[in-house]
Amino acid sequence: MTKNIYEYKDGSDWYVAEWGQSASYSEFEQVPVEASEILDRLESILAEEELGLPLNITVIRYGSAFRFLTFLLDILNQETGRKLELLQRQGALLLVEGGKLLYVHLPQTGVDLQAFLGAKDVKDTLLIATRNEGKTAEFRKLFGKLGYEVENLNDYPDLPEVAETGMTFEENARLKAETISKLTGKMVLADDSGLQVDVLGGLPGVWSARFAGVGATDDENNIKLLHELAMVFDIKDRSAHFHTTLVVASPDKESLVVEADWPGYIAHEPKGENGFGYDPLFLVGETGKTSAELTIDEKNAQSHRAQAVQKLLEVFPAWQSKQSS
Repeated sequence: MTKNIYEYKDGSDWYVAEWGQSASYSEFEQVPVEASEILDRLESILAEEELGLPLNITVIRYGSAFRFLTFLLDILNQETGRKLELLQRQGALLLVEGGKLLYVHLPQTGVDLQAFLGAKDVKDTLLIATRNEGKTAEFRKLFGKLGYEVENLNDYPDLPEVAETGMTFEENARLKAETISKLTGKMVLADDSGLQVDVLGGLPGVWSARFAGVGATDDENNIKLLHELAMVFDIKDRSAHFHTTLVVASPDKESLVVEADWPGYIAHEPKGENGFGYDPLFLVGETGKTSAELTIDEKNAQSHRAQAVQKLLEVFPAWQSKQSS
């Protein structure tokens, strides 16, 4: 490796740097913590790519962290072919490359979040692919604790309806999530959930929302289900489970899929005022209580949707960090 000497000098700053095989980096007391920390971050970035940082720096006069770091980045870009930049925003220093944020150094006093991000809403938005406010309320309760702003399709009245033409829960969830994500450019979560009754061969299944016909109300679907089970008297023969498939889609990215089930039985008559859909008929496990008799917190602690969300949260960070396909 050829040794190259670089120098920067003005009225307040004077640095000399040597790039070469025998050069080494050592701490320098004159430079404040923000410059030192960003230099450490640069070292780790280059080490990950096995490029190294053979740089020896002499600080003769020091006045500006931004000027000092810009000098170093100019050297790195020339020697390695990188395109690193340093930006200043609201007192913070941002290390960026190719439109990607690599590192942020904040002042000790912090920064105003809204001013820093340049947006009124600073939370990530998750669009739930449903117009059902009951379902949305459950997701909002679950994801609100994780710092997400939850929207649903009622916030986007001009979006077309996505026909659920799939023959499986996953097919329908994918159709909704991926179509709406492409139309809006947003991260979209869609679920296809349904009740599967064993004695009915898994029905109503993917047709749960329209068991009594297209546009059927919850009451009409419940009445239809009770009619189908009219001759099944023993509660043990009325076993069933709620199933959920969740799909999270983001533009130009492979979708994330998780599934979960919630076992129980179908009651002989509806009970409870909470929930929606088949909740008044679904007896939770061996508790003797219907889902509609649970509070939203009790339901969110054990439901098929809550279990699926828990699985989602376990794999979501790794999925989100993956590069777009």
